Amino acid sequence: MLDINFIREHPEVVKSALVALNAEAPVDAVLALDARRREILQQVETLRAERNAASKEIGRSRDPATRQAQIEAMRAVGDQIQALEEELKVVEAELYAAMLQVPNLPGPGVPVGPDDSHNIVIRQEGEPRSLGFEPVPHWDLGPALDILDFERGVKLSGTRFYLLKGLGARLQRALITWMLDVHLAQGYTEIYPPYMVRREMMVGAAQLPKLEENIYRDAEEDFWFVGTAEIPLTNLHRDEILEPGTLPLRYVAYSACFRREKMSAGRDVRGIKRGQQFDKVEMYQLVEPETSYDVLEEMIHDAEAVCQGLHIPYRLIQMCTGDLGFQASKKYDLEMWAPGVGEWLEVSSVSNCTDFQARRANIRYRPEKGAKPRYLHTLNGSGLALPRVMISVIENYEQADGSIAVPDVLKPYMGGVEIIR
Repeated sequence: MLDINFIREHPEVVKSALVALNAEAPVDAVLALDARRREILQQVETLRAERNAASKEIGRSRDPATRQAQIEAMRAVGDQIQALEEELKVVEAELYAAMLQVPNLPGPGVPVGPDDSHNIVIRQEGEPRSLGFEPVPHWDLGPALDILDFERGVKLSGTRFYLLKGLGARLQRALITWMLDVHLAQGYTEIYPPYMVRREMMVGAAQLPKLEENIYRDAEEDFWFVGTAEIPLTNLHRDEILEPGTLPLRYVAYSACFRREKMSAGRDVRGIKRGQQFDKVEMYQLVEPETSYDVLEEMIHDAEAVCQGLHIPYRLIQMCTGDLGFQASKKYDLEMWAPGVGEWLEVSSVSNCTDFQARRANIRYRPEKGAKPRYLHTLNGSGLALPRVMISVIENYEQADGSIAVPDVLKPYMGGVEIIR
């Protein structure tokens, strides 16, 4: 959520940013509701002052008729105050709802462009190597090795579901555990979060109301299934004021993730690139505002360490304004090469959300003892996301005989298995 003072003082800056973001938001409605809110507050303050002054006069009045007339007049003032306070509740609720529809603003150095075709490749690490044979895509190789079963996944849950079997399931578990260990060594604290959260947690992480159509929920209890561990991690310190010396806080969490794929109908229909349930290891940091863009660079390197450990070619992409998403002020993607599908696959997004989520979740800190609380900055990054890492591992480590070599870093997690055949 943006600072209402900033919107009020710089409306044209916000509107220009919306054009760059290729987004729409009710800025004029926000300004009108904010103006009405302040007008009501001023009227209430004036009427309360009038009532307080009249109360003193009533106390000094000795004439019963005059006293009664003053009392009646103040009853009318009281009714006015009550009516204004009722209107204020409505206006504040409408203002809050409108504010939730305004995205974060692009940060410094973000390239301007309408869509992902204007994203910039910052660097590429490694070259797609020749396997010496025609690579087989994971959707054929996995079933042939009996480690990936599409038919039974669909039978159990419907389209865009699958199941991993035997050494396929173990390979994914090895990846998750190894990635967690990598990030623990980088100084993160592991969290095992709930996979369902209350509605207000979704609002705090800026998932609602923007992404409501893509989120699974339990209507009876109003629990919402997380599409990323970013959601519970954002809200760990909801409504808290963190004391001096607490920051930075560095968390890492594994979670299953659930997302309706309505927005991607017809895209990536083959294989496991885009499913409605998947796994992810998520990094998250809460930091002082002055450090957040430096921390963003650090988190990119933390995610890159996973790509490097697997010795799979990858590249770093900077998102342009039109591809930033709703809550990020600056965002980078990491993409791994997958020879079987012949694509660079996004395996991580690393974002600086500045104080956007902190305002929504009301997370503040004191820079020093006795100082006024300030909103902190939050950052998140996949470290990394399955199943696309699985695709890259399967297809990069495929052997000429149709087997899959286990990457060296995963061998200690595979119980001695070095080849999947």
